[in-house]
Amino acid sequence: MQTLNAKPISAYPWFIRLFFWKQKRKYGQVLEPGLIWGRSPLLFATLALLYGAIDRRRSPLPPSLRSLVTVRVSQINHCAFCVDINSATLIKRGVSMEKAAALANWRREDLLPMFSVQERLALEYAEAMTLNRVDDMMRQRLKDQWTDDELVELTGLIAFQNMSSKFNAALDLPGQGFCRVPPPDSAGV
Repeated sequence: MQTLNAKPISAYPWFIRLFFWKQKRKYGQVLEPGLIWGRSPLLFATLALLYGAIDRRRSPLPPSLRSLVTVRVSQINHCAFCVDINSATLIKRGVSMEKAAALANWRREDLLPMFSVQERLALEYAEAMTLNRVDDMMRQRLKDQWTDDELVELTGLIAFQNMSSKFNAALDLPGQGFCRVPPPDSAGV
């Protein structure tokens, strides 16, 4: 059961309503998490700025890799909204529906070939960070794959998605019908 409800749009400060207007133009609707975060205008504005920095076009990480990681973290944290919107973004960024549907079980032998070496390491890192299981051996493998700047970007992205998906899952915010990826057989972890 969703814990909190949105206020009437007119009850939010003007600068938050501006964000809602942009969401409606981009997604066709105002995003439910935005309405809830908007109850605290300072938190919402700070979150929006952080998201903009993380999801910028000039990120050193490929867009499809970023989307794979965000969907996987969302799956682990059982965030219906995040899985929905991030899966839609994943498909929009050129990842096949088959690969998106396989993501929760990416470690299965028969599915491994669908994912590049870099994608598998990023997914492994996303799972390890989400479950607090990062060790020195993994850190070295990450440094062998990415520059320090790229690793900061990847770590920041995973940390942000954990915050966002845990917030939404804790308040039981539903998906909004952006993507119809079949549900995974299991959480895959």
